[in-house]
Amino acid sequence: MAEFGLVAEPWLRPRLGDGRTIEPMGLQEVLHRAGEITEIVTDFATQSPALLRQVLLPVVVDALGAPADRRAWADRFSRGAFSEAELDKLDTYLEDHRPRFDLFHPEAPFAQVAGLRTAKGDVKGSGLLVAAEATGNNVPFFSARTEGDPPRLTPADAALWLLHAHCWDTAAIKTGAEGDPMVKAGKTTGNPTGPLGQLGVVVPIGRTLYETLLLNIPIGVQGRLGVPQWRRSIGPAWESRTAKGLLDLWTWQSRRVRLVPEQTPDGDRVTGVIVAAGDRLTMTPDWEPHTAWRVDKPTKKAAKQAKPVPERPLRHTPGKAIWRGMNALLAVEALETAAFRASELLDQVSGLAAEDLIDDRYPLRAETFGVVYGNQSAVIEDVLHDATPLPVAALRANADVRFAVLEATEQAEQLAQALNYLSADLRRASGLEPIPWDKGQRPGERLLHLLDSVVRRLLRGLQNVPDAETLDRGLLAWEQEARRLALQIADSVHAAVPESVFAGRETRKPDGTTAAAFPLGVAVNDFYRRLNRILPRTKDER
Repeated sequence: MAEFGLVAEPWLRPRLGDGRTIEPMGLQEVLHRAGEITEIVTDFATQSPALLRQVLLPVVVDALGAPADRRAWADRFSRGAFSEAELDKLDTYLEDHRPRFDLFHPEAPFAQVAGLRTAKGDVKGSGLLVAAEATGNNVPFFSARTEGDPPRLTPADAALWLLHAHCWDTAAIKTGAEGDPMVKAGKTTGNPTGPLGQLGVVVPIGRTLYETLLLNIPIGVQGRLGVPQWRRSIGPAWESRTAKGLLDLWTWQSRRVRLVPEQTPDGDRVTGVIVAAGDRLTMTPDWEPHTAWRVDKPTKKAAKQAKPVPERPLRHTPGKAIWRGMNALLAVEALETAAFRASELLDQVSGLAAEDLIDDRYPLRAETFGVVYGNQSAVIEDVLHDATPLPVAALRANADVRFAVLEATEQAEQLAQALNYLSADLRRASGLEPIPWDKGQRPGERLLHLLDSVVRRLLRGLQNVPDAETLDRGLLAWEQEARRLALQIADSVHAAVPESVFAGRETRKPDGTTAAAFPLGVAVNDFYRRLNRILPRTKDER
């Protein structure tokens, strides 16, 4: 009988501070060396938050508890690694629960239902777990294999894809499982996506795995921890309910799964799987720590009745870099008029910074994750992942660095818009219609692409600003480079316009009357006027 214990078996690939990816480790060894490991390497970006939430964080919090207050958090954070006493507690915890971390345990396989089967005894190919594989309606372009040729997953890979399915699985119809009273005609319908698929996931990242774990543990939540899935008995039946605490939310079993291994010359391989309906979250709790929030403007009636302002998880926009949503990442003030609310964890860093419990120069990063679903959320169309330096000082409500970050990122957006205006004006001067916003590539998009590395370099520099003079020099350098790149794109836009349109061309209005010509010089002057307004520090430069 197959065995694969996640506590000791090498299934996690750690990377050290020197950039080396070393031999895989089991969960226990990873926690022992968390202070020297920088990250756990995964093959698919969205496996990382699944691993963090489904295993690493709940094990640490259930074994050691959450910090009671900011001072307790800072004391743990400053150690840089688990203490000997904490490691003893973790070892005891993992030993007590070792059978529940066996991927193929006959009675309680990890994150699965023992003996799960369909009425007909059908087993699907293991590709059903793999987001990039062709299965059912989910047929990625240029897939290297078909549904009839499922991947032969190593137990380590199968474990990661199992966690991924609980967090990100597609919606719609699922195989009906024996023992599930909600099955009709051998299937269940109305299944939502995995819980992370409904969020724009934001994860604060530290210098080491240990620091990342601490940065992702909410402070003062002892009263609402609940228990992780491995401390509960889970059968084929599921329910719609709210999360019973943070550990329940992190280890949410959104599917009922059973991995089917087989013996091969290369060892145990998972080639089959049953994926059935799992628990459904009736709502995303407002204490979900890994998402920012969009705050809806209350109606007049709701405002008069003093009802709470409705909030929704803020989803990431495909093709939009994380720094372009900095106003949401930095929305740490509890303002009634705010359009966004930052994630609880970034808001927590803000409070720690305000009390000088975390250094303003700490090299914090923010990573974002998301999935774009298509065809009624039944297929995965795209996976979103980005990372950016995030100056801790920018999380302070009235810090100069905060205003600098917001100013620079807004300037980038305005410059892109100015170039789009220039393009539209020159096309009108040529007698053409402007490029539609949803068709073709407008010059503003080209500029944002060029500015991406510049903005990230600025954010990294703003993590280590000793004084106001250095900050001013940094912003001046930013504006100079932004102006240079904007003029570079503008030159290419000019070059596409023939000299014959210098005086502009008359156009017809919808009512048939003649509109005045739009001279080329007017378009160019308008662009420079906008450029000088957007980049005031360099308005005298040409």
